[in-house]
Amino acid sequence: MEQSLNITQNQCQEMDITSCKDQLALSVVIPLLNEAESLPELREWISRVAQANQLSYEIIFIDDGSTDESWAVIQELSKTDSSVKGIKFQRNYGKSAALNEGFKAAKGRVVITMDADLQDSPDEIPELYDMITQQGFDLVSGWKKKRHDNKLTKNLPSKFFNAFTRRVSGIRLHDFNCGLKAYKLRVVKCIEVYGEMHRYIPVLAKSAGFKRIGEKVVQHQARKYGVSKFGWNRFINGFLDLLTVQFVGRFGKKPMHLFGLLGSLIFLIGFLVTIYLIFARLFFEGYSLSNRPPFYIALTCMILGTMFFLTGFIAEIVVRNAPERNHYFIAEELK
Repeated sequence: MEQSLNITQNQCQEMDITSCKDQLALSVVIPLLNEAESLPELREWISRVAQANQLSYEIIFIDDGSTDESWAVIQELSKTDSSVKGIKFQRNYGKSAALNEGFKAAKGRVVITMDADLQDSPDEIPELYDMITQQGFDLVSGWKKKRHDNKLTKNLPSKFFNAFTRRVSGIRLHDFNCGLKAYKLRVVKCIEVYGEMHRYIPVLAKSAGFKRIGEKVVQHQARKYGVSKFGWNRFINGFLDLLTVQFVGRFGKKPMHLFGLLGSLIFLIGFLVTIYLIFARLFFEGYSLSNRPPFYIALTCMILGTMFFLTGFIAEIVVRNAPERNHYFIAEELK
């Protein structure tokens, strides 16, 4: 039976179909905030590497509400280099929003993300590209094994964050938060990055069914211009976002399986304790209900169990009436 492709121009832009002759080999997506000084050097470096390896490419800069001259620099670069494209946000929305818009605009067979501060080396691009196209990975994450950051404020918290994420997600990566990553085009078209979810793109990809996730040790360079834009709050937000990713991935389309099960178990515990108390009151003389802690524990359990169950029931109704309730990613189709 023959596999049907029926490739249109738009589908060619949205899927990693290698038979599209005019499809770009590479899209480099770069979110940025106040990085005007580094942009010309970064653009020249990427172009030099791509041309040396005979890779057709585009560079997509996403200006996340910069207050310096970043957008003016991007406009100037675009005038002199047709491969440079830009998206400017009205205000600062965050790195996840910038990546999400960059992924929507990307057309290359392989999508590379990197930071704009020159700490990620474009020299890593050819090997990352080969790992996607030749070795068959869906996603390859960089690992900054040797870092040039402050050990107390960045390196140690980062190690704890990565260890916790590995444990919870089951994905064996050393550096989830590395900005330098490579993806098949299909991967970035099948995931939605929002909030602070850019730290968990490998987890989002795994939840969408892309399980060939690899890792590559990459060079980490000292910051040349500007200052870091991230503070301590990223670790607190990161923890909460990881819980969100795990919950949505497992129970996003079946919330009753979680809330209904918890509610039923808690209610059952309260109900059994209540039965015991009633039995004791009937058959043991002088046994009182209202002055015993188990009575209030049982009552609380039954109330909480009912609330959990109703929460799951309402969530199930919301999911079943949502326009995306039957939206699934189809890898192949035979007709």
